[in-house]
Order: sequence, then C-alpha cells, then structure tokens
Amino acid sequence: MSNSTASFFQDISFPVVAAPMFLISGPQLVIECCKNGIVGTFPALNQRSTEGFEEWVVEIKTELEKFEQETGKKAAPFGVNLIVHPTNPRVQPDLEVCMKHKVPLIITSLGAVSELVTAVHSYGGLVFHDVIKKRHAEKAAEAGVDGLILVAAGAGGHAGTLHPFALINEIKAFYDKTILLSGCISTGQDVASALQMGADLAYMGTRFINVEESQADAVYKDMIISSKAEDIVYTAAVSGVHANFLRPSLEAMGITEDMWKNSKKIDFGSELDAAKAEAKAWKTIWSAGQGVSSIKDTVPIAQLVAQLREEFIKSITTQKTHLERYR
Repeated sequence: MSNSTASFFQDISFPVVAAPMFLISGPQLVIECCKNGIVGTFPALNQRSTEGFEEWVVEIKTELEKFEQETGKKAAPFGVNLIVHPTNPRVQPDLEVCMKHKVPLIITSLGAVSELVTAVHSYGGLVFHDVIKKRHAEKAAEAGVDGLILVAAGAGGHAGTLHPFALINEIKAFYDKTILLSGCISTGQDVASALQMGADLAYMGTRFINVEESQADAVYKDMIISSKAEDIVYTAAVSGVHANFLRPSLEAMGITEDMWKNSKKIDFGSELDAAKAEAKAWKTIWSAGQGVSSIKDTVPIAQLVAQLREEFIKSITTQKTHLERYR
C-alpha cells in the first residue's frame, strides 16, 4: 500500500464511498458524507462550466476545513468523477482544477489514461477507475490506477452484467491494489458482505439518492421508495450505453417495453448535441439500482451513516457467531 493510499484510508471511519451520481451529487451531499466519515464524491459535469466546478471544489474544501477547525476531527477525503473520453472537452481544464486544489481522489470513467494518473500522483492524489469487466480492469491496471471500482450486475447507472462473486474473483486474481464493489449495496449488512467478499470499500449510489442532501427531485425519491428490484430496467435506449433505470420513469416518458428492449438509442431531439441530449434524458428518466428494494425512507446523511454502522456491526457480530460454530 502506497503512502497516499494509507493516508486516504486513515481518514475514513466507515468503509463506504458515496458514488458520484449525474445530476444528483452536489456540494452539500459531499460535505455531509465527509463530515460523517465516508468518502463523498460528485461528477465534475454536474456543474455546467469549469469555473462553476471550481467554485464547488472551493466550497467543499472550505466547509471541510471549517469543520476540522471547529471539531478537532478529521473529515474523510472527497473525490471528483472525470469522464475521460474524447467527446468530453472539459477533461483537461477540469483536471487542472483538481491539480490546483489537490483533490484527494479522482474517479475516472470511460477511459483510463496513464498521463492523467501521473498528473494526479504528482500532487499525492489517488485515481480509482470504474470497470464492468476484466478487460477494462486490465487496461486500467496498466495505466497505473490506485483502485478499481467493480460495477457489478444490478448497480445503478452504467452497470455491468456479471455477478459480484464472479467479477471480484476475476479481478483479484491479477490486481492487488484497492478494490471497491458496487451493485445493490443499500444496508450495513451489504457493506459487511462486500468486505467479506474481498472488497476494501463499498461503493454506494442508489441509497444516496434518498438522502435529504441529494439534488434528486422529491418525486424521484418517492419512486425509489415505492419500487422493487423488478422495477429496474437494463437498457441502452436512453443513452446508447446499457444502464439501469426505473421502469415508472420510462413509462412516464412514453417509452414502452418494446422500445427499451431495442438496443438502439432513442432520439430525444436532433437539435441537441450529444452531451445535452444525455442530460435531457437523465433529467426525466431516472436511474437506480436493484438495491431499491431495501430503501424505505429519505433521511439526513448523518442518520443514514449511523444506521449503516449499526447494521454493519450487527452483521459482523453475527458472522463471529457463525465462525465459532463452524471452526
């Protein structure tokens, strides 16, 4: 474990990363996560400009520094998600903001670039990369990333199709750095299970849609509460890339089962460029993972983290009982 990785884990008091969610994660969510000992993250593209993105970074840093001064406690590190793809013109300017402010964690998607990893390492930051299959993981490992986020079947957003058992075993066979596991993780027991399977951190997205500090619409949050795993639809019709969406939000937009079973992307308006079309689609068609089955309320982050800790400890205690029984 590198010094940067050791320092990163030292300031985390509970092994959870709140995943960066498009249009959902903002400064308040990140700040409250970090105050409560878990890693808070957000996508750089949730701000419409690099200037606005920098304002959010400054706001987060300022509030966390104030928290540490007032309480004497260390806040958990925060992270930023960068879409590393040729179609994103903001990669370089947003990366420069991260370097300027020494953002502790960079989460890369749609491309693992060794030059970016080197740049982040230059100021002591870490790079975690999300993957859905072994081939992607191998390329990211070659690029020198510090951790891999394994996005298994049932996760919200652009999820994979592999069962977490299969995915984590494949990756750990050749990768010995930090592993994060994503997919249907909504409770403290789920977090304990992720660690038991070999992950170092649990990567939770959908559960953090339903916190008071998220930017999700109230109707979106209500839909999460009322939905079950069977209401999650895996389709490429929304963005051209397979992702999990809430069935009621698809139906509300007039998207039928025949349409979402078609692998062809729906035309949301030829007058829009690709980025704007994606944003328009995701504002009205809501993503979520199969973990919705365990989500029954919307609570402040402080209350959620306390609940997750309690469930985690209870689960570990139960595992110890089983250990004594079968050893």
